[in-house]
Amino acid sequence: MRRKRIIVTSVLVAVIGVAAPLSLAFYLSSVRAEQGEQERLRLLAGYALERAHRSIASASMALRSADALDLVPCSEAHIQQLRRITITTRSIDDIGYVENGMLKCSSTGMEDKRIAVTPADFTLANGMGLDFNLRPVVSGGKRMVGLSYRAYKVLIDPVRFSDVIVDSDIQMAVAIGRGGVLDTLHHPDPALVQALLAGKPTADGSIHALLYRDGLTAVMIEPRSKLNDRLRREQLLLLPLGLLMAAFIVGIVIWLSRRRLSLMGELKIAIERREFFVHYQPIIALDTGVCVGAEALIRWRRPDGSMIRPDLFIPVAEDSDLILPITDQVIACVIADMGAALLADRELHIAINLCASDIETGRVLDVLERALDGTGIEAQQIWLEATERGFINVEAARATIDKARARGHAVAIDDFGTGYSSLSSLQNLPLDALKIDKSFVDTIGTDAATSSVTPHIIAMARTLNMLIVAEGIETQQQADYLRERKVEFGQGWLFAKALPAAEFLTFYRARRAPSST
Repeated sequence: MRRKRIIVTSVLVAVIGVAAPLSLAFYLSSVRAEQGEQERLRLLAGYALERAHRSIASASMALRSADALDLVPCSEAHIQQLRRITITTRSIDDIGYVENGMLKCSSTGMEDKRIAVTPADFTLANGMGLDFNLRPVVSGGKRMVGLSYRAYKVLIDPVRFSDVIVDSDIQMAVAIGRGGVLDTLHHPDPALVQALLAGKPTADGSIHALLYRDGLTAVMIEPRSKLNDRLRREQLLLLPLGLLMAAFIVGIVIWLSRRRLSLMGELKIAIERREFFVHYQPIIALDTGVCVGAEALIRWRRPDGSMIRPDLFIPVAEDSDLILPITDQVIACVIADMGAALLADRELHIAINLCASDIETGRVLDVLERALDGTGIEAQQIWLEATERGFINVEAARATIDKARARGHAVAIDDFGTGYSSLSSLQNLPLDALKIDKSFVDTIGTDAATSSVTPHIIAMARTLNMLIVAEGIETQQQADYLRERKVEFGQGWLFAKALPAAEFLTFYRARRAPSST
């Protein structure tokens, strides 16, 4: 990744890092404000239901008291008791006695006119009948709610069901179940109330809450503008947290981008100062235990003596094309470190890792040719290794491999099975060797899901007439398993870790073939 790309990416990530938490803060503020307002509406609805239940309970008690009277119906004494019940029960306006479907008398006295009493619209759980829309003469035609029990019926002013104190812009309705409306407050839209009671979605933009309790439902509606004060309070709480999160994310982005940019800058300086050197991971012939070569692994020591791990700087070097001069320095180190040993033992080889760019362009082959010129080191003693990413462009990779093999180099695919290649692409590439990745070697002798992959890789390499090198061998069990399956070479800590040049040469001399002594 070029410096400009790092900067552009960092800016984009920083913008997202600011926008995301702030957007989340605004969103959560809105959600919390609406939830809080709905909770307040439900609380008010609870008050309304409590008031309505008290009115019904009081009226029911009055009906039962009248039904318990042991007096001649509509006698003077009976009418006096009905009048007393009406006066002492605040929730009712009148009580009447019904006989044969006609109102015979009430707390106001005997009825001169024949007034028919229709069956109740609704029956409550306590057995009381309820009428939603009575307009008796005694009320002057005003709508009343009727509650009946056996031969008695009381009239209730609907306001008794909505007699609660709420803000003037909050609308309310109290209904039986999810049907008939007993009363409303502040004139809510009847169609909206019915839609809410029926559970239908609404798009009026209001905030509403429903509370159902013991057969009654309270509907509370208020304009969305009521959210403003609560929304501001929530924003004052959440926006600072969003800003802190945004600042933290931006800080992380700046830290990472500076680290990446500074690492790239340090890499450039390190290349100029030639701060890189090579360690050598021995490659062992599994059937004899002889050391036949090594893989050259890049190392970077800063001037202060600190070491930078390859997994940190190699990806940066590959993304910025700084890997090319680093590869050139690896080649120079290999020739300087191993020149005498390679001249003394023509069976010894050193494997050099190539980046995807070098495999695609073939640039490194000319670098190698110039470096080997005049040294006496033969091309076949330098193996070239490339990870599967280097073979994405199969045509370009084939051209480079053909050219490398024509000059005498062996070419291996490294870390096989962890990238993009398939059997069909391997068949189209004239490779000499295949390296089994450590992740598959680790599963040998285990119940891991990938434990069956290793024998398939071995069989694939055999089909394509490739040599096999197993990486990351750490146990004798793994080495025995691979040797039994005729895997030619192995490397790993069972034999030796990656060693400095002098230590590798000592190891190599101790493990070299007898004919090379």
